[in-house]
Amino acid sequence: MDATRRRPEIAVRSARVVRSHETIVPSGHRVRPRRREARRGRHAAAGGRHGRPRSNLRAVTTPDPRLPAVLSIAGSDSGGGAGIQADLKAFAACGVHGMTAITAITAQSTVAVDAVGVVDPELIVAQVHAVQRDIGVDAVKIGMLGTVATIVAVERALDELDPDTPIVLDPVMVSESGAELLALEARAALVERLLPRVTVTTPNLPEARAIVAERGGSQLDAPALAKAIHALGPRCVVVTGGHRAEAVDVFYDGEALVELPGERFADGAAHGSGCTHSSVLAAHLAHGWTPLEAARAAKARAARAVRDGLREIGQGPGPVDVLGIRARRPHPRGGT
Repeated sequence: MDATRRRPEIAVRSARVVRSHETIVPSGHRVRPRRREARRGRHAAAGGRHGRPRSNLRAVTTPDPRLPAVLSIAGSDSGGGAGIQADLKAFAACGVHGMTAITAITAQSTVAVDAVGVVDPELIVAQVHAVQRDIGVDAVKIGMLGTVATIVAVERALDELDPDTPIVLDPVMVSESGAELLALEARAALVERLLPRVTVTTPNLPEARAIVAERGGSQLDAPALAKAIHALGPRCVVVTGGHRAEAVDVFYDGEALVELPGERFADGAAHGSGCTHSSVLAAHLAHGWTPLEAARAAKARAARAVRDGLREIGQGPGPVDVLGIRARRPHPRGGT
């Protein structure tokens, strides 16, 4: 970080605590994401078939909606449990068309990450440009980034999109097996370059503490962490509850602090749970849901995916199952 830049102080403002059953947004209301200023000379209008701009207005206002298209900018998991593989499953489960811009390729299983190969930054930008130009992007989920160069490339790629496009950032730092997936020198770049432009960020408790560690917030609890991270620029923050004593997510949008309780499934399979959560959230934003509504849906669906997880797959924590794969196995020939 440039030493001449003043680090933002942690701003922990008072906020009312709201239980998840209380109404925060009037029924049926949809809030468009906060408009971010496009960088001069670098913004390209959102594209779609035959060059028409994409809009989710039809999806929100008609009974015959156009299928939203959601882009995952993330790493690949060769074991199929996390990363873009988990994201595509979650997108399909939520009724959106999934697209990918791969940032890294991992040699990964349920037990360990054996190797990581980063994708050339120019290729990352090219992947985003290709799908934006032809298909269009209704929402973005960002996962594993890994390096400063990748973060800079993603920042450039986001400039290709309409500034109203909802963006969900899952600040992936450590894999389920304990492997470091974000270089220490890249954390400041993530905070400075990406956090201020996202609609929702979804750190777990260790990730949230790492984000604010240099600002004296490493010992804060989840509600205080949500407020501290919000002060860094994202519109909304969800500190997920997977690493807390109680499986409670904390949502904060600068006004209301909302607890989203849920059941913990200790005997479930959790590999890919964070990826699934953030992807479900992005898919619901593409459908026109508000961030709080989308956070509730993501909490519920990710919990069910852990509950139904594929414990028999691999020797480590099995992958979550957001698609109900067991129920999709074909019947024997001649069966019904």
